[in-house]
Amino acid sequence: MFRLPLIGVAACTQQIGPHAYHVSGDKYVRAVAVAAKGLPLILPSLAELIDPADILSVVDGLVFTGSASNVEPYHYSGPASAPGTAHDPERDRTTLPLIRAAVAAGVPVLGICRGFQEMNVAFGGSLHQKVHETGTFLDHREPDNEPVEIQYAPSHSLHIAPGGMLAGLGLADEIRVNSLHGQGIERLAPGLRVEATAADGLIEAISVPPGAPFASADVFALGVQWHPEWQVMQNRDYLSILQAFGDACRKHAMRRDAHASR
Repeated sequence: MFRLPLIGVAACTQQIGPHAYHVSGDKYVRAVAVAAKGLPLILPSLAELIDPADILSVVDGLVFTGSASNVEPYHYSGPASAPGTAHDPERDRTTLPLIRAAVAAGVPVLGICRGFQEMNVAFGGSLHQKVHETGTFLDHREPDNEPVEIQYAPSHSLHIAPGGMLAGLGLADEIRVNSLHGQGIERLAPGLRVEATAADGLIEAISVPPGAPFASADVFALGVQWHPEWQVMQNRDYLSILQAFGDACRKHAMRRDAHASR
C-alpha cells in the first residue's frame, strides 16, 4: 500500500509565558489528515537553521496557514504598519523563500489567508494593509465578539474565474465563502493568475499557471483568501480544494519515490 504523503504545515512563532513556541492551528493539521489524506508535519519557523532545499527533499506538499500576524510590509515596499500590528518576522523569513523554492521544485503548495498573502508577496506583489479603509472594498473582517461558528460561516459570494484551477475542480461560477481578513492583495504579483474575486472586486484566490517562468512545469500552487479548512468535510467546495491538493501531493510523492528507487 502506498504511503501517506508527508505534508508540511507552516508554523507561527508565539511567546507563551517565558518560552517561545512554534504553533499551528488544529483545523489546518486536521484538514490535511482527513480531507487531503496526508500525514501533517508542523514545520518550525527556523530559517536560519533549516535550508528550504532540505525541507523540500522530505515533504510531498506544503500548507501555508492563516495567522493573527501580518507579513511585514517592507517585504513588498509598503508603508510601516500601524502601531500594535502583529508581525511574525521568523515566519516571514521561513515562508517567503520556501514558497518560491517549492514552486520552482514542483512541490504542491496551498496558501490559506496569510498563506495566500505570502504567495503574492513572495513573487513580487503587494498588500492592502487595511482593506476596509481603502474606500473601494467592503469590510472583510469577521464580526467581533461572535462565536467562532458565526465568524467562520459563509459571509459573501465569490466569482470563480473561467478556465482556471478552481473552475477545473468543478466549482460553480459563484460560491459562498467565509471571510476573516483585514489585509488583501493590492498589486497582483507578476506571473500569478486570478482564480476568484469577491463581489466588490477584491482578489480572493490566485494560482501559479502552467508555463510560469519561475515554476516547475507540473506545479500545483493555489492560494485562497478564505478558510476552506474550516469544517471542510461539511462543505463540498472546500473539500474539493483540499482533495485536489492531496491528490497533487500523492502524485509528487509517487514521482519522488519512483526516482529514489532507480
